[in-house]
Amino acid sequence: MAHPHDGIAELSARLGLADDVVRDALARLSALALVRSSGGDRSGMRAVDPRLGMEILLARQQAELMAQQQKMEATRAAAAELIAEYADVVQPASAAGVRFLSGIDAIRDQLELVTSEVERELWGFAPGGPQTPENMKASRPLNQQALDRGVEIKTIYLDSIRRDQPSFEHALWLESAGAQVRTVPTLPNRVVIVDRRTALVATNTGDTGAGAALITNSGLLALLCSLFDHVWQSAEPLGPAVRGEKTTLSRQQLAVLMMMAEGRTDESIATSMAISTRTVRRIVTGLLADLNVRNRFQAAVRAVQLGYLPATPD
Repeated sequence: MAHPHDGIAELSARLGLADDVVRDALARLSALALVRSSGGDRSGMRAVDPRLGMEILLARQQAELMAQQQKMEATRAAAAELIAEYADVVQPASAAGVRFLSGIDAIRDQLELVTSEVERELWGFAPGGPQTPENMKASRPLNQQALDRGVEIKTIYLDSIRRDQPSFEHALWLESAGAQVRTVPTLPNRVVIVDRRTALVATNTGDTGAGAALITNSGLLALLCSLFDHVWQSAEPLGPAVRGEKTTLSRQQLAVLMMMAEGRTDESIATSMAISTRTVRRIVTGLLADLNVRNRFQAAVRAVQLGYLPATPD
């Protein structure tokens, strides 16, 4: 534009570029309709008026955007068809309102989907004791997004997270962000309940990443919600204060005592409470001392006498 009479040689000299580079640049500009042949001189080129050049570029971009939008609509339609086929063929919906998901990836995908769609309530049992750094990191943005939308989040962890600093700090972060957190000595299984209309329940309590049941059946959901409410009422708030009870036994001791009475082994009790077998044995030793008995059988009898355990019906 500043030197309209320059040819390739002059432009090359002025810009310090090779002739081939200038020639390629002029070819690209010509393809964009930003330079044109200069009058009757086919060897010369002239720049198009900037106002006209802008209109040309905007029109070209608009055409490209329209073409891209058409491609996106076609892709969206294809994706919808694929999703429908996947739901019907790979994971057919059950008439009973239960669908099974296999593997941790399918569970995480479904959990992310239902979490993104939650409107009012997000409740969960989180067994397994101390949480992994990966799970805590992955859950934070999902929880934050839900809380920002005004969703009520209630999570019940095992008491053992209180002794794991990263897990405890994560639980404190949840509370500071607006969630409600409580702990209990034992939990039956990993459960997530969304708006009382959808739930995810682990199909293997020993390996919660192996699979899950996606539940939409109203009867099963009512049972799960009732179970959650019952456990929530008996759970301990995250703060250090413990609600006063007429007992000299700690909540942890009571939980071990109940499982002992069920005839469970130390290993089974340790798994349920996410603590070591050595810790279970230490708690049992303390129980025997507190109840002033010599063995586990006597401990069960004494616990019934003191009202810690219900009497066995005749």
